[in-house]
Amino acid sequence: MSSSEAVQLRIGRGQTRALIVGVVGIVLAIVLGLRNPQQFYHSYLYAFVFWAAIPLGCLGILNLHHLTGGWWGLPIRRIVEAGSRTLPFVFVLFLPVLAGMGKLYLWAQPAAVEADPLLQYKKPYLNPSFFTVRTVIYFAIWILLMFLQNKWSKEQDRTADPALKNRMSSLAGPAFILWAVMVTLAAVDWVMSLEPHWFSTIYGMVFMLIDGLTAMSFAVFVVRRLYDQEPLKDCVEPKRFLDLGNLMLAMLLLLTYMSFDQLLIVWSGNLKTEIPWYTQRVFGGWAPVAAILIVGHFFVPFFLLLQRGVKRRLNVLALVAAWLMVLSMLNIYWHIAPAFDTHAPHFHLLDFLALIGVGGLWVGVFLWQLKKWPLLPLHDPRFEGALEHAHGD
Repeated sequence: MSSSEAVQLRIGRGQTRALIVGVVGIVLAIVLGLRNPQQFYHSYLYAFVFWAAIPLGCLGILNLHHLTGGWWGLPIRRIVEAGSRTLPFVFVLFLPVLAGMGKLYLWAQPAAVEADPLLQYKKPYLNPSFFTVRTVIYFAIWILLMFLQNKWSKEQDRTADPALKNRMSSLAGPAFILWAVMVTLAAVDWVMSLEPHWFSTIYGMVFMLIDGLTAMSFAVFVVRRLYDQEPLKDCVEPKRFLDLGNLMLAMLLLLTYMSFDQLLIVWSGNLKTEIPWYTQRVFGGWAPVAAILIVGHFFVPFFLLLQRGVKRRLNVLALVAAWLMVLSMLNIYWHIAPAFDTHAPHFHLLDFLALIGVGGLWVGVFLWQLKKWPLLPLHDPRFEGALEHAHGD
């Protein structure tokens, strides 16, 4: 059996296991959800937002790579391309959120809107019809950008046309701006509007960085799982992972800065329409979660990623990446769940089932996309030396 066939077989086994876990998890979640529909939609939204963060972050990282170039993109490019190609499936996963709008959002409940002057004022924007139209637009733009970058990448593999590299780079700048705007609007629609009396102009940037950091952590973790297989082990030197660790550190610092900046502005303003969003999340029952995020999602990975030895050793860097993914999961939960459980977290079995159900299905689709293409881009002039070495073997 060739090394390529061994990799395909390994990915295929992982795909099968992920799909089985996903199907079992989502079926059990639906069964329990029939008895508690309200909790089902709450849990499903949380699971969706977390798993959608990875393909959305992958699309952003893919355009960032084409915009800046650099060797850091070599080991993860096919991973972020495969992640971005799951976006049509992510749109399908969003359909239950559309179906459950009335149980998730106050602005989708006519009685609540009638009783609240602020919701009436926001009704031209926050209403079910326009919400649905905007979501379709977001996904249409994301999928179009994904399609073009992946199409040209595949053509580059097939034709070795050097002009395709310039075409992907030329699209990357406008695509990154469009991606950022759409992620900002989606974060406002899907998450911030759960509490429509509160708003923040930094909120979209926070979620852009959550998406990017989660996707980068996921890509590093997948690289570690595949690194002992050809062609990765033959053409990607360990020192190249230093750049990936540095990018993770930069995203972590930006995320922490934006999150603290948002807190500082809201806290110093001390307005009764803004401050309750934070007081219910940093005091009372939610205080331990906030403390875990401060220590675990910033201080611990920050000091680890400062160490060159950590970033040069893929085994250790992958552990840090896995830790960041788990804490990103908690961070998203901290953003969403207090809208429903205002005084303290009430972890429900449906939270776990929805998370593994949606996650299993998404990972299965991701692995299906990953095994369709070679693990390294072929004929990209930025990586000619490494690719020639791989093909020489």
